[in-house]
Amino acid sequence: MESSADQIKQNNIALMGGDLGAIYSELWQEVGRMYSNWQEYVSLYGTNPGRIALLNNTAGHFFRTVQDGLWERTLLHLSRITDPAQQGKKRNLSIHSLTDAISDIELKSKVTASIARASEKCAFARDWRNRFIAHADFDLALDDSAKPLATASRLQVREALEAIEEVLNTVSMAFHNSATRFSDMAILNSGEDLIYLLEFALRKKEEQEGRITSGQYTEEDLADLHPRSI
Repeated sequence: MESSADQIKQNNIALMGGDLGAIYSELWQEVGRMYSNWQEYVSLYGTNPGRIALLNNTAGHFFRTVQDGLWERTLLHLSRITDPAQQGKKRNLSIHSLTDAISDIELKSKVTASIARASEKCAFARDWRNRFIAHADFDLALDDSAKPLATASRLQVREALEAIEEVLNTVSMAFHNSATRFSDMAILNSGEDLIYLLEFALRKKEEQEGRITSGQYTEEDLADLHPRSI
């Protein structure tokens, strides 16, 4: 029987201690959501050109909107999870929150080093968040001589995610002697399912158009030519 998220959290608290167990558990869930979001992006827009053509041929404007949304959400996630643990009086849930909750000096040193690597890998996403996604930088929008946004690519996102994964696995190895490969997590009702349904629908549409062109159409074929609400 699978354990619930709350049960896993309580187990982590019992093993790691109250603060570390709670912080680690919430970060684990957050990283899982980050990977899920990114896997959807890659399955639709980063697998092969044929899929992009399929999306453009069915609802190009809509799927461009989805693409932009998934991309920006991913960069926001990367920025948010590498924010400082505290800004003024406000505390943030980020990987930086882990260090103060770790009492073991050797483990703290390892986690601190992995956090530094992850923060460096996420620097490009922070620039996008600060000057384009969360805020509209005036100079970037209107001044052609303004410093351009940091280069951002799928490779950089993957490396950033892997660096964040390493932070959590450094903690997990110390207490559970195990690590999580977030990229291997299965997603139900995902973009992969959507691709299959779109391909199926386009084949059926082509068959229908062929019957109409040849004069061998059915009443249902003609009815489908008129838009209808579902």
